[in-house]
Parts: sequence; structure tokens; C-alpha cells
Amino acid sequence: MGKRLVVLASGHGSNAQALFDRDDLGGDVAAVVADVAEARVLHRAEAAGIEALCVDRHAYGDRSEWEAALVEAVAHRTPDLVILAGFMRILSGAFVRRWPTLNVHPSLLPSFPGAHAVEDALAHGVKLTGVTVHFVVEEVDAGPIVMQEAVGVEPDDTPETLHNRLKAVEHRLLPAAVGLFCADRLDVVGRNVRIKP
Repeated sequence: MGKRLVVLASGHGSNAQALFDRDDLGGDVAAVVADVAEARVLHRAEAAGIEALCVDRHAYGDRSEWEAALVEAVAHRTPDLVILAGFMRILSGAFVRRWPTLNVHPSLLPSFPGAHAVEDALAHGVKLTGVTVHFVVEEVDAGPIVMQEAVGVEPDDTPETLHNRLKAVEHRLLPAAVGLFCADRLDVVGRNVRIKP
């Protein structure tokens, strides 16, 4: 029996599409939940025959009301794993303790956490950045690391050109990490994630 997956996303949805396109994940995406009504990921999900719903942040008075609605929507789909695929909201500790949650981030964490990782890497003049898939904890971009891959920074890179190369890696790494989770091959011991054979 495959794992049930719920994907949270905010925008274009290319990482979600990378999950939809894999038939060997060992799990099924039960639903995609966006936090903005115009998120393109919702159309991608519908085209893939996956339930698509929006819990619009702007429809709620405050963050706690919005997150309560998000929790209800996710809980109704009984996931084994929640996947953040370009989800631009910070989740509470209560949320990430309820379900194992994976995130993909465009840097080699712990370097350049937060929403501007690509711009920050360029501003710091690093020669290498990369992609990290990690478990989500309450502190932003600080959870146990599942997989990482380095990506070189070219002298003439712009945020767009660098992000495009990072996305190509994200589209491989995120499905690979989800597949390991679905195969029960990830052991989290403190800050360390061991991949079992």
C-alpha cells in the first residue's frame, strides 16, 4: 500500500509537476493545497487528475485562523507525508509535529535560509550553492537534511539563470527524497538522516 501525499504550493508548481510525473514514488498525491487562488499549481494538479484546493491566506482574519483551515483541509486527506513544493508560508510547530513534512530549498543549508536564498548566494559571491531537501521543523529551513546537491555559480549568473539551474536539480532531488520516505528508508536520528539500504 503506497503512502498518501499532500503537496502544499504557492506558485507555478514545477516541483509539484516533477512529483506528478513520477510513477515510482511509492505513494500517491492525494491533494494539492495552495494558499493563493491564482496559483498555477492548481491547474497543473487538475490536469493530472489530482484534487486541487485553495486555502486562501487573504480570506482569513489572521494567521492562526488560516492555519486552522489549512490543518483541517490537510487532515481531511489523511496524509502520511506533507510536501512543501514552493510553499511560501511559514508553518507552526504544531503543524510540522503533526505530519512528517519535507521541503525543497534552493541553497546548501544551513547557508542562505529563507525566501531569498538565490539572491543571497549571488550577493555573497559564492562559487557554489545548491539544493537541499530537508524535514521541516519549527525554525525556518533548519530541519534534518535528507539530500543535498551542489550547483556551481557562474560569473554572469542572474537570479533567474541560477534559479533555473537549481530548479532542474530540485525536480530530481525532491521526488528522490519522497521516494525514499515512501519506501521507509529514512531514519532520523537527532539532526542526522540516515538512508537505509
